[in-house]
Amino acid sequence: MSDSLSLPWASDFHCHLRQGDMMDTVVPMVEQGGVRTVLAMPNLTPPLTTTQMAVDYGTALQKLAPNVHFILTLYLSPDLTPEEVAKAAAAGITAVKVYPSGVTTNSDWGVLDFKVYYPTFQAMQDHNMVLCLHGECPSDAKKGICILNAEERFLATLRELHQEFPRLRIVLEHATTKAAVDCVKSLGDTVACTITAHHLFITIDDWAGQPHHFCKPVAKYPSDRDALQDVVRSGHPRFFLGSDSAPHPRRSKQGERPAAGVFTTPILVPLMATLFERLGCLDKLEAFISTFGRAFYQLPAVSSSDPRLVLKRKVLEIPESYTINGSAQEADVVVPFMAKQELAWLIDNGC
Repeated sequence: MSDSLSLPWASDFHCHLRQGDMMDTVVPMVEQGGVRTVLAMPNLTPPLTTTQMAVDYGTALQKLAPNVHFILTLYLSPDLTPEEVAKAAAAGITAVKVYPSGVTTNSDWGVLDFKVYYPTFQAMQDHNMVLCLHGECPSDAKKGICILNAEERFLATLRELHQEFPRLRIVLEHATTKAAVDCVKSLGDTVACTITAHHLFITIDDWAGQPHHFCKPVAKYPSDRDALQDVVRSGHPRFFLGSDSAPHPRRSKQGERPAAGVFTTPILVPLMATLFERLGCLDKLEAFISTFGRAFYQLPAVSSSDPRLVLKRKVLEIPESYTINGSAQEADVVVPFMAKQELAWLIDNGC
């Protein structure tokens, strides 16, 4: 059994990098966690709804982490016309994120009727952009929809979008259910799925009463976690890493209504290596954190001459918290996933 791993720097195809003091804090942690390509989410306040807003955000991110390649996204809204899609594509913006209204953090501007946006989706298909879906229906007691079945109820929409736009690359993000895994596997090669680190670890019992493990979509049943683990263990090429790392100040996570989000950015690759070793599939790690996602997003394949990430088999104790730089709140911190627990691997690149 080797005591070291040599891997390509990871690509994280779903990450929340925030703005202001939180952005200044977490963006430099991207590389610390073993990642040098990251898809940046657009649900800021206000959301990134125009090409110029996204370009300006990318410039700010690049200043904080010059070694990282930031993939920019737009937030689907009425401002995103077919003309704006063409402009975005010309500016190098890769993807558009869809948030159904009210399902997660900063989704109040989200979608109520997908068919309204069919001209936009057609333009995205024509310009070879990627549609990223937060795959949940809004909770509605009259329709029998709640956070435990919202993802499964959304899958009919995914199937419909794929049928209407078969050449449009679609990513069902942060899948949490066996139903989602089975659905994506049943669809064509233009439909893929990201899986988070935390959803590969936890089930409903791990977030009920533990606000720092609470996210949207919520972790589900053991059988659902098993399905996620099984598909990554199998090495299916349309399932790849999207951390959905989403930092919030501790006071927001521990209030009366805890904010949804789990923070894994600074420990991401050691976390994945620890899990894949437990699952007996370390040989599948490189493809999951790099090869598969890069292929789907049509990024250059990693070459043998590219810099490598070195992991050592050595205990990594996850910090209790990270201080938010420049916060006006004294001792304001963000608490990571699995705080104060130990991982079996750490990064040994000196970053």
